[in-house]
Amino acid sequence: MLAEEDIDLLLTDLFDIYGYDFTHYTRASLKRRINRLWQLDKFPSFAELRYRVRSDADYLKRFVEELTVNVTEMFRDPLFYKTLRTNVLPSLAAKPFIRIWHAGCSTGEEVYSVAILLKEAGLLHKTLLYATDLNTEVLEKARLGIFQLAHMKQYSENYILSGGRNDFSNYYTAQYGYVKFPEELSQRMVFSTHNLVSDRSFNEFDLILCRNVLIYFDKTLQDHVLRLFDESLGPLGYLALGAKETLKFSSLQSTYKQIDTEKIWRKLV
Repeated sequence: MLAEEDIDLLLTDLFDIYGYDFTHYTRASLKRRINRLWQLDKFPSFAELRYRVRSDADYLKRFVEELTVNVTEMFRDPLFYKTLRTNVLPSLAAKPFIRIWHAGCSTGEEVYSVAILLKEAGLLHKTLLYATDLNTEVLEKARLGIFQLAHMKQYSENYILSGGRNDFSNYYTAQYGYVKFPEELSQRMVFSTHNLVSDRSFNEFDLILCRNVLIYFDKTLQDHVLRLFDESLGPLGYLALGAKETLKFSSLQSTYKQIDTEKIWRKLV
């Protein structure tokens, strides 16, 4: 196990040399991930690990990717998607053009889920989905739209529970243990790297989804990211968070109204 001061040195190197600021991520989660790498890669000393992080671009990529969290699935929390389907998308239908930002999109399963909702609502043709993540490798997977066939049974069940009425298998083609979703969905997506810690707003959006990312940040960074989302949302826009995340206790609470009991809030002004 690495000492606390070793963890501090690595985080300082990442920020000073590369601008990656993990200092406001939850400490326990970061420490667990760094120690996992330490054990997996069997460095003879901490000095060797630090040297590789500071000087080896390929290893730096691996290190940063391991520190970011990439757990996702299609139609995760089906009732959340049901609320998107029945309460949120109909209110966006009157807009001539819809912009959606999926921040921390990981490998893209939830982006494709929203694209399917938009297609079924007849809104996909006038929507752009901006899908961003710090991790370039997962972004490339998201861009390809190829997922493991083994997950499709669960994803199909999630889809039905979200109110889906079609045969979910019609949305993909399967081959050699993987499935690929059609370009009809991905051609409305724009994939790009974005660092929630250091990058600024880049457009005005009608809906921002950032699910199960804030739970890895401390309170200071959570407040920073929520202000970034607030600056990026247009009037009466929607903000969607993960099941364990909330706007309560934030400075934004009084300017948003929660939709039903799901973690979706509408901006009031």
